[in-house]
Amino acid sequence: VQLQASGGGLVQTGGSLRLSCVASGSIFSFDVMGWYRQAPGKQRELVGTITHTDSLNYADSVKGRFTISRDSGKNTMYLQMSSLKPEDTAVYYCYARDPRVYWGQGTQVTVSS
Repeated sequence: VQLQASGGGLVQTGGSLRLSCVASGSIFSFDVMGWYRQAPGKQRELVGTITHTDSLNYADSVKGRFTISRDSGKNTMYLQMSSLKPEDTAVYYCYARDPRVYWGQGTQVTVSS
């Protein structure tokens, strides 16, 4: 299984971006998918997850601003990010578990002040 993350870029404070994570196979095989991020000089942190039953979980820092969804027909998971802040600047990684864990390659999100 391979995961391909995309959609990052440079955005101003308050702006929006949508990240995509395309799986090489069916996402029905995954019990959990999610997003992590890693800012310069910091540890990788969980952004949020979506389970095979579409149960959602978010870090407190992104609740109300970020939304995870998935489209099984496109084998794709999304991270819709709104009201972006400079502290959201990081490399964003998608992952999936079946129960082996797979990681995407990361996509850079930069929020300018």
